[in-house]
Amino acid sequence: MQYTCFGAAQEVTGSCHLIEVDGRRLLLDCGLIQGTWEEEAKNAEPFPFDVGSIDVVVLSHAHIDHSGRLPLLWRAGYRGPIYTHPATRDLCSIMLRDAAYINEREAERNQRRNNKHKTEEPLYDRQDAEAVMQQFLPVQYGERTNLLPGIDIRLNDAGHILGAAIVELWLSGKEGHCKLVYSGDLGHGGRPVLQDPATIKDADTILMESTYGDRNHRGWAETYDELADIFEQATKSKGNILIPAFAVGRTQALLHLFAENRQAWGLDRWQIFLDSPMAIEATEVYFKYPNLLRKDARTLWRPGKHNDVTDRLTLTRTTEESMRLNTITGGAVIVAGSGMCTGGRIRHHLRYNVGREDCHIIIVGYQEIGTTGRALVDGAKNIRLWGDSYPVAAAIHTVGGLSAHADQTELLQWYRAFNDSPPVTLVHGEPEAQSALSKELGKAGAEVRIAIKGQTMPLPTRKQK
Repeated sequence: MQYTCFGAAQEVTGSCHLIEVDGRRLLLDCGLIQGTWEEEAKNAEPFPFDVGSIDVVVLSHAHIDHSGRLPLLWRAGYRGPIYTHPATRDLCSIMLRDAAYINEREAERNQRRNNKHKTEEPLYDRQDAEAVMQQFLPVQYGERTNLLPGIDIRLNDAGHILGAAIVELWLSGKEGHCKLVYSGDLGHGGRPVLQDPATIKDADTILMESTYGDRNHRGWAETYDELADIFEQATKSKGNILIPAFAVGRTQALLHLFAENRQAWGLDRWQIFLDSPMAIEATEVYFKYPNLLRKDARTLWRPGKHNDVTDRLTLTRTTEESMRLNTITGGAVIVAGSGMCTGGRIRHHLRYNVGREDCHIIIVGYQEIGTTGRALVDGAKNIRLWGDSYPVAAAIHTVGGLSAHADQTELLQWYRAFNDSPPVTLVHGEPEAQSALSKELGKAGAEVRIAIKGQTMPLPTRKQK
């Protein structure tokens, strides 16, 4: 029995983990690498393992840094099952199709830019995305399911986005038995809309995310006060508010908060635009799964409408509708993707607003090193959009309390729920965050390793009782 990390090793994208048991091979996640151009170019490289030897894939959740290379896996010849929660399957049918469309558009732009006569191939296309969706098999939370001889799984609510799962793996082989728990991405407790992450009691070893392993988020009350203050500032300056938001998770949380705080944040003075076809589709998926939502959130998520903000909310589906937003000089709250400002409609809105002193940009999610969003958070004086430089005059607000990831205290609490302090391998985090979390886990009695890309580690085994 052994584990090899092929992604999200001392970084937060490209999640990909290989579990081997007596020749049987299971892949946990197959995510897209995001960040700088050089980093993203790695997505086109061949997989660092024999695709034909993979027996089964388990997908923790739909975010593209966990699911985005599945069409490439299909293109490389994988035809086996992909087990995941039904909500994740529904979201992936939207997100992978959208990622493929972006790939196709990027290939077309590159071909025009370079004046190539030979057609430039996209990373993958919509046919690849649609084909791989046929391999998805749904698994409900709480159901122990046999995947292969000697390999069972159970999915538990991770509280990160709709359908996100903590994966319990029971492994049996010639060397003995091992229960491995993969945290996936753990949610931030108390978030609007979704339930808190499930706690697990027993494990022989843990693969654990560490995105915010070196810090704690602001409290919810302080976060809501912070947002109220930003809206008040923006009202006085009479400009627009831009919110780069991930289409799945962050957008739905924002819509919920807008409904709950309509009066407190003075939203009657604003017109809210959800400028993301993918986010609009994803929001409809949330209506399908009321049982996955917090009990106090379900009244605001009745099928067919999102109460209390519909008269202030405009859904801009078409390109033409999106372009018209750039003629608005004040009074607009524009929620658009992508969440890290690496693509999507938010970049067009930045082009028209980032140089205006009366504009406010609210960053509500993690920003990977090398992205435009990270440059804004780090105080860049200029940002580059489509090769051109644009000065930054807008007010930049980083609201960390809305994070979809557990913070250091929550990660430690989740770990402490386990019996007997099992060993931990840290994945999905930058080195500074992992170093800090490793020290704190050590104080809690854990033996900690930090995953290294391509390094194979034996899994601890025990004899059956």
